[in-house]
Amino acid sequence: MTYSYRHVLLAADLSEQSAYVARRAKHLAQTFRANLSVIHVLDNIPMPDTAYGTVVPLDPGSSYEMLEAAKSRLTQLCDELGVEMRRRWMVWGVPGEEIVRIAEQERTDLIVVGSHGRHGLGLLLGSTANSVLHHAKCDIMAIRFPDEVANDQPTSILATSEGA
Repeated sequence: MTYSYRHVLLAADLSEQSAYVARRAKHLAQTFRANLSVIHVLDNIPMPDTAYGTVVPLDPGSSYEMLEAAKSRLTQLCDELGVEMRRRWMVWGVPGEEIVRIAEQERTDLIVVGSHGRHGLGLLLGSTANSVLHHAKCDIMAIRFPDEVANDQPTSILATSEGA
């Protein structure tokens, strides 16, 4: 039986490595003639670190600047990928939860996330990818990137909803 994905959701963290993961997501969407959507979840709100005695000054403009910078990077990435405006998502929240929520809302059948090649499942995938893997109802493809980015040799971990 041949399976074809209809809707690929790229979870982009907008890091340097995200361009590498984005190319793989675009290739998958093209291969399957699927729609491609992109989500970026904002979860970093500057806060004072009183537990360690340091105080990070909270500038009301800094959150706005962070938001605008993220919007600009997301727009650039989506423009390069040719993603339609209605398929671009930037939300505040817990990344794993928001990625799964949007995937379900948009009836995505494949989520593509970047992962960090460390040790153990949680470290290998990272907390966001691990959360998505355990809570999504669709297939997940985690693309490893530390050394592979430099060598442009992708490796991936594919988890299907049938085997989970």
